[in-house]
This record gives sequence, C-alpha cells and structure tokens, in this order.
Amino acid sequence: MDDKKVTHPTESPDQDKPMNLSALADFFFEVGMLKKTPRSGFQFLGTGRESVADHSFRVAVIGFCLARLVDHPDPFRVVCLCLFHDLPEARTGDMNYVNKQYVQVDERKATAHLAAALPFGDELEALLDEYRSRQTEASRLAHDADQLDLILELKQQKDLGNTYAQEWMRYALERLHTDMGRKLAEQILKTDWTAWWFDGNDHWWV
Repeated sequence: MDDKKVTHPTESPDQDKPMNLSALADFFFEVGMLKKTPRSGFQFLGTGRESVADHSFRVAVIGFCLARLVDHPDPFRVVCLCLFHDLPEARTGDMNYVNKQYVQVDERKATAHLAAALPFGDELEALLDEYRSRQTEASRLAHDADQLDLILELKQQKDLGNTYAQEWMRYALERLHTDMGRKLAEQILKTDWTAWWFDGNDHWWV
C-alpha cells in the first residue's frame, strides 16, 4: 500500500454528513476517557504508570520528529496516526500482552461505533485502518513512535532500578520497523533519563 494523502483540517472529508455538534461534544467526552484509562502493562512491570492519553501525547511528538528526520512528505499524517492510534481504547480499555492471550478485542467495531456520527468519521476509520496495516511508511513510522515511547519509559524504569525493564526492552526493540526508529532507540539506551535536566546544571542546585 502506498502512502496516500490524508484530508487536512481545512478540507471537508465527508461533504454529505451534516455538522452534528452534539456528536462532537460526545466524542470529546469519549476522548477524555483516555485520560482515565491506565496502560495495563505496568501492573506486570511492577513500577511506573501512565494513562493511554499520556502515552498518545508523547507518541505523537515522537512521530512528528521521526517524520521530519526521514523527510516524510506529510508529517501531519504521521502525527494523526500516532495521536489516534489507541483511540478505540476509550471503549475497549488497554489490553496488555497477557490479556491478549485470552481476550479478543474488536477495535474495528469500537472505531466504527465511535466514528458513526462524526462528520469526519470516515477519515478516522481510514487512519486507524492504515495504522493497523503497517503497509505505508507513515504507518510504520507511527508504529515505531509507539514502541519508542515504550522504550523511553522502560529506560526510565531501568535507570530507577527495575531489573525487569531490560527484559521488556529487547522485545520492544524487535518490534521496530524503520532504520531511523532503530537509531533513535540506540541513542535512548545510551542516555540517562535525567540527563536533560541534571547533567551540566550543577549551578542550578547551588
């Protein structure tokens, strides 16, 4: 599948759908559930915690950076894939790798239901289908952004003394798709999580 242009906010993706502000208000409340939905893998890691919304924000930032580093023609598209990649979890919750051995989650059904009344619902469904496909450069970059966020979190937990974080790290590294994603992961592993504010700033503490 080739990268295809995603409709930008200044364009009207679904001209025939009436503007339904009530549906949009519902959608905004639904998106807010991601702030209250915990990432469930941390219960197995033993330390750390974050919401799906916390995760999605940094994934979007990483996705933008990846897109710029590889000169992707549409960084906005990569950011959108990252921003919405876990949107169905507002309805399904977050299923970790243990949960998925026993629970079948119908993300497409959740996406179809949440998108049905939205004037840009078709665009959201297309974005999530593309993300799941991993067939375009944009979707592969978005998947790498997702894993890089996990790698950053695992590196932080490792630096704080969680010995299991290193074991999780190797699986996340194997899930990377792009050369740039692997290069960034290599740098993350060499960087102490406190370096951005602690190293070279002794004068702050005197």
